[in-house]
Amino acid sequence: MIWVWVGFIAIILAFLALDLGVFHRKAHVVSLREALTWTVVWLSTAMLFNVGVYFMYEHHWMGLGQNVAHPLDGKQAALQFFTGYLIEYSLSMDNVFVIALIFVYFGVPASYQHRVLFWGIVGAQVMRGIMIAAGTALIHRFEWIIYVFGALLVATAIKMLVVHNDNIDPNRNPLVRLARRIYPVSADFDGDKFFTRVDGRRAMTPLFLALLIVESTDVLFAVDSIPAIFAITRDPFLVFTSNVFAILGLRSLYFALAGMMRKFRYLKISLVFVLAFVGGKMILSHLFPIPTPISLAVIVAILLVGVAASFVRADREESPAASSPIE
Repeated sequence: MIWVWVGFIAIILAFLALDLGVFHRKAHVVSLREALTWTVVWLSTAMLFNVGVYFMYEHHWMGLGQNVAHPLDGKQAALQFFTGYLIEYSLSMDNVFVIALIFVYFGVPASYQHRVLFWGIVGAQVMRGIMIAAGTALIHRFEWIIYVFGALLVATAIKMLVVHNDNIDPNRNPLVRLARRIYPVSADFDGDKFFTRVDGRRAMTPLFLALLIVESTDVLFAVDSIPAIFAITRDPFLVFTSNVFAILGLRSLYFALAGMMRKFRYLKISLVFVLAFVGGKMILSHLFPIPTPISLAVIVAILLVGVAASFVRADREESPAASSPIE
C-alpha cells in the first residue's frame, strides 16, 4: 500500500512542478478567464481521480479499502472521496476571503499573488499530511476522540457566527512578530522575491510576511476542515487525497472569486450550518450513524441554498428599482 501513497505524492509533485516551472514561470496578473480555466482543470482532475478511486477500491489494489474497520468497495470509497472533497472545497471559500484581506493589508501586487499562494499551498499540504496522520492515529487509539472533533466543529460553527474575518491584524500574528524579531524586514518589495538585501544585509520582504500569514491561517482552517472529513471517512488515503485536491484548486478558486466574495453574502452562514451538521454527525456517529449519501445530499442542499440566497440578494441590491430613490 505504501507504493500507492508514493505514486500519488509523485503525481502531485509533478503537477506542482509543471504549474510553477511551465505555466506560471513568469509573474503575471491572473485574469478571470485564466482562473476559471484552471478551476475547471483542477475540478476535472479531481473527478478523474475519483473514478480511479472507484477502481482501486473495487479491486483493492495493494490493499486499499481493507485496512480500515469496515472494508470499502469502489462505490463507497468514491462517494466518501467526493463528499470529503466537497466539504474541504466549500470550507476553502471562507479561506479565500481571508487571503484577499491579507494581500490587501500587505499591498501585494496582483502579479506576485500566485507565487505566494503556490508556496502557501505546498506548505499547507505538508502540514495537513502531518495533521491527518496524527488525527488517524488518535482515532484508532482513542475512539472517543471523534466526539471531541465533533464538539470542536460545533464550537467553530458558533464562533463563525460571531467573529468577523474583516478584523484580521497581521501584526498580531505570532509568526510575523517572531520573524520580525529574529530577522530584518525590508520596507519594500523586491519583485517576486521572498528575500532581498538592505544595506548589505539579507532581509525578508513583505511578500514573505504575507506567505507566513497565509500558512498560519491555513493551519487554523485545517483544524476545522480535517475533523470534518473524518466524519465522512476514516480511511487516511481518502482523507489525504480529498484534502490535497481541494487545496490544489484553492489558488484558481481565489483568483476566480476574490473579487466577488462580498456578493456571496450568505455563504458564510451556509458554512456555519455545514460545520454544525458535520459536527453533530460525529457526535451521534455511534447512536445514529448517518449514511454518506444522506450527508452528501444535506451538504449540497445547504450550500445551494446559501449561494442562491446570495445571488437573489445581490440582484435586488443591483436592480434599478432598489437603487433609485422613491419620489
